[in-house]
Amino acid sequence: MKIMDIPAFGPMFRFTDANVYYSLYLLSDGRRMGRKRLAELSGVGEGSMRRILEKFREWDFVTIRQTGITITKAGLNFLDQVPLRLVNVDLSSSGSVVGEYAQGIIVYGVSSKIGNGMEQRDAGIKAGADGATTIVIRGGKLMIPPDWDMDERTPELAFTIRKQTGITEDDVIIVGGGRDKITAVEAALNAAFELI
Repeated sequence: MKIMDIPAFGPMFRFTDANVYYSLYLLSDGRRMGRKRLAELSGVGEGSMRRILEKFREWDFVTIRQTGITITKAGLNFLDQVPLRLVNVDLSSSGSVVGEYAQGIIVYGVSSKIGNGMEQRDAGIKAGADGATTIVIRGGKLMIPPDWDMDERTPELAFTIRKQTGITEDDVIIVGGGRDKITAVEAALNAAFELI
């Protein structure tokens, strides 16, 4: 999935589509936020955030006032159309996620695109993270591809993941792991965007 086209000429973008999506996601709770704080939370510099906000304003995704930035109905509709959702998935007890911080993303309707999970791990590493773990349901079993059966090896964790995320046979959970929260988020989102 591509959100923002990067021009062939001109200044280099110092952010990814993951940063763009996450910036809008951070505004989705309806609270006002300043540009500096939004840049901080989304992992980009203030100059990059200025560029992202210019596009958001052009697309009518945000309203920018002196009191802060708020998301518009069009911005919320855009987020609703992207077939993913951030979820909290704690895999620390399984030893499946590397990195100090982890962030889960459920991606809807793309399980048929998952092979052995290495593509998602590589996308996470490419984003600067320690890695990414993929979770799918195969034959009714919650699996970390290619062959780690979570229902058998970590049944309590498997039960919790199913309950908290509502994962179906068509869906994929990607858990990015990194040295900080934004790196984990970027890892999971970059891997997710390669699937949609």
